[in-house]
Amino acid sequence: MVEAIQTFFLETLGKELCVFFCSMIPIIELRGAIPMGTAFGLDPWLNYAISVVGNMLPVPVILLFVRVVLNWMKKIKGLSKIALWVEAKADKNKGKIEKYGYLGVFIFVAVPLPGTGAWTGSLIAALMKMKFWKSLLFVFFGVLTAGVIMLLGSSAVAFLVRLF
Repeated sequence: MVEAIQTFFLETLGKELCVFFCSMIPIIELRGAIPMGTAFGLDPWLNYAISVVGNMLPVPVILLFVRVVLNWMKKIKGLSKIALWVEAKADKNKGKIEKYGYLGVFIFVAVPLPGTGAWTGSLIAALMKMKFWKSLLFVFFGVLTAGVIMLLGSSAVAFLVRLF
């Protein structure tokens, strides 16, 4: 079943678009997309570029509209719990960013650990009402840094796998 799904997506979209769309998915982001591209055998710099662009695409939308969307969701019975959960997730990580300001946004996004990344960093920056352009810039540099870390790590693992 998994192979059928994988074959469908790879044949329909191609490796590059699979990596691109994967990098846009919350939680997975470029932390999952770069290893995927490495496993597909994509050129490392193409893999990096596709993953960074895909990961950054949702960021301006999050920074500009997440507060409006969450406030709207709170008014709808079935969606209010999701909105409150998202805000609680942001609040849980807010202290890490609050302490260092925009540098905190960069560090939070740059460190490739579960629960960190462009989506959560942008969410926190937006909910803290940080300036749009500065937040966008620091998230971008964080994504670039996380991408380099993931590319080096993925390439090292691929190299070691080929050795054995």
